[in-house]
Amino acid sequence: MDLDEKKVAVITGGASGIGLATARVLAGSGVKLVLGDIEEEPLKNALEELHAMGASAIGVRTDVANEEDVIALRDAALREYGGAHVVFNNAGVVGGPCIATPKKVWDWVFSINIDGVVNGINAFVPLFLEQNEGHVVNTASLAGLGGMPGMGAYCASKFAVVGISESLFHELAMSQKNVGVSVLCPGFVKTRIHESARNMPNELVSYNEDPMVKIVTDVATNAVNAGIDAADVGVAVANAIRDNRFFILTHERVAIRTTEQRLGWMQGGPPLGVNIEAATKP
Repeated sequence: MDLDEKKVAVITGGASGIGLATARVLAGSGVKLVLGDIEEEPLKNALEELHAMGASAIGVRTDVANEEDVIALRDAALREYGGAHVVFNNAGVVGGPCIATPKKVWDWVFSINIDGVVNGINAFVPLFLEQNEGHVVNTASLAGLGGMPGMGAYCASKFAVVGISESLFHELAMSQKNVGVSVLCPGFVKTRIHESARNMPNELVSYNEDPMVKIVTDVATNAVNAGIDAADVGVAVANAIRDNRFFILTHERVAIRTTEQRLGWMQGGPPLGVNIEAATKP
């Protein structure tokens, strides 16, 4: 798909991190932007930045776990720009280990990381099919290709996003419409993902005082800070949309090695190893 001033891109989690970095890249091509984010002040700041660089952009406070919010985000794009051509289902949070993580925390992670993607697909794909043009990008992770200790809820949600995206790929191929899908599977990126508990419901905040959660958070913080720039991911996302490429692998070597190791494990070899340092490097 060509990315130019005739196109409109909707980005959830658009006020920071990978979402905002991608918005900057798309704005450089003239694409009109509709940013959805649950945090109002960062959303306001992001819009001010984009407007200062000459971009056409609007923002809508959006809780992606709420289907009505995502529909309202779509309707804002239609109202402001008369259409939408890209939806980047990017909003996400991290959660805790498989052992002793309360069910309510699992539900919170899944409501954003999985339901947010489902809500985006339901809101936008019928529109794309009707107009015979569009592209969906879903943010998964290297954690959607291989499990990691201390991140059970997050890994489960990102495995789900990969599966949803692959199924959507086949359904779109069967439709024979000009609608594509990509799944983004980055390693560690310099964002605020490790601080996502800032948006956790008040009744769950005390969970973050658990010693194991603190250990995992400290490890994740160090890895994120050593990760690649979000700007590099934004460029990769834009290129995948242009080229209609399914997998977006910003850490390709690790992604492929993880998949090879899983195959060996399935065939009776040793289990997957965990190399956090490798996941910080492209």
